[in-house]
Amino acid sequence: MSFIDDDRPQKKVAYEIGSDLSMLSVDELKERVEVLKAEIARIEAEVTRKASGRAAAESLFRS
Repeated sequence: MSFIDDDRPQKKVAYEIGSDLSMLSVDELKERVEVLKAEIARIEAEVTRKASGRAAAESLFRS
C-alpha cells in the first residue's frame, strides 16, 4: 500500500451483519432498518432485472 492510499477517505459501513446492537439508540436502530430495507429493495430490483433478461435470452434460443 502506498502513502497515497492513506489520504483517501474511508467509506463508512452503514451496517455490518452480526454487529452488536446493544449500544444503539432506538432512532439509530430504526435508521438501520430503513437502510437495510432500501438495500433489500435494490437487490430485489436487480434480481428482477437479471431474471427478465435471462428469460428473454432463453425464449430467443428456444425459438
